[in-house]
Amino acid sequence: MMINKQYLKLLLACLITLGANPVSGQSNTQVNSKKEIMKTEQIHYHNIKVNGLNVFYREAGSKDAPVVLLLHGFPTSSFMFRNLIPELSEKYHVIAPDLPGFGYSDAPAHDQFDYTFDNLTKTVQALIDELALKRFAVYVFDYGAPVGFRLMLANPEKITGVISQNGNAYEEGLSKGWNPIQKYWQDPSAENRNNLKEFVSLKSTKFQYFEGVSDPALIAPETYTLDQHFLDRPGNVEIQLDLLKDYRTNVALYPEFQAYFRKYKPQLLAVWGSEDPYFLPAGAEGYKKDNPNAIVKFYKTGHFALETHMKEISQDILTFLAGLPQ
Repeated sequence: MMINKQYLKLLLACLITLGANPVSGQSNTQVNSKKEIMKTEQIHYHNIKVNGLNVFYREAGSKDAPVVLLLHGFPTSSFMFRNLIPELSEKYHVIAPDLPGFGYSDAPAHDQFDYTFDNLTKTVQALIDELALKRFAVYVFDYGAPVGFRLMLANPEKITGVISQNGNAYEEGLSKGWNPIQKYWQDPSAENRNNLKEFVSLKSTKFQYFEGVSDPALIAPETYTLDQHFLDRPGNVEIQLDLLKDYRTNVALYPEFQAYFRKYKPQLLAVWGSEDPYFLPAGAEGYKKDNPNAIVKFYKTGHFALETHMKEISQDILTFLAGLPQ
C-alpha cells in the first residue's frame, strides 16, 4: 500500500513532539501541580532522642547545603512552616523541630519536666549537637525567639544570620495584651495563674490566627485545629502556664540579646506582621537601633504572617539568605 509522503512527514513531526514533551496532553497547571507535590514529598519527618526526650523535627533539602534552623512559637509547632520549608529547601538544608510540650515532641507532665525557656533551649542545643550542625541561620518566631536568641548567645560562631518573624527582643514591642501575664509575674498567685487559662482556649488560639488579618479566608482551619488538639491534651494547660510564668526571664535577657546585636552585628532580617496583637511593630524597629545590618519588613497582617503572606515573606527570606556567609 502506498503511503502519502506528506502524511509520513506529519506523523514523524507528531512523534518528535510527543518525545520531546511527554506531558503535552497536560496543562501547565497540572505540570506545576506535580512539581509542587514533588517538592512537598521531599520533607522528611524524624524523631530523635535528646536529653531523655523524643524530639520530632522536619527536615528537607540537601545536607551539603547551608543550614536554616526554624523555631516555632506558641501555640503552634513546626507545622507552621509546612509551606515555607519547600520554598527554602531547594537551596538550603532546613531543620524545623517541635519544642518540648508542643506538636509531636514529648510533653512530660509539668511536675516531671522543668518547663523553662532555659530548658527548652538545652533540648534544642542537644539536637544541634546530635545533628552536628556547624553553622546555621536561625529563624525565630514568638517563643522561638527567646530559644533562638539563647542559642545565639551560646553559639556566636555558628550563627550565619538571624530571621525574626514577630520574635521580640525589645520591651517596647510588648503590647497591652501582655498585661495579665505581667501581673502574674509580679504576683504568681493561684488566682492570677488561673486567670491565664483563657490563653490556651480555642477562642484565644483562633484570635491569634485571625486578629489583624484582612482576608480571614486565607487562614487554613487545620492550623488552629491542630494547635488546639495539642493544647487540649491532659495536663498541657499547666505546661503552658509554667512557660507563661517563665517568660519573664526572656524580658530580663533583652539587654543581653541587644548587646549581642551591638557586638556581633549579625545579618538580620525582621519580617513582621504589623497588626500582631501581642508583638508590636516597635519590636521590629528596635533591631535597627542596635544593629546597622538589620533589615525590617512589614506586612499588613497578624501574628501568623506566614499564613497570609508566605510568598512575599519566602522571597524576602531567600533574598536575605543568598547574601549570608557560608
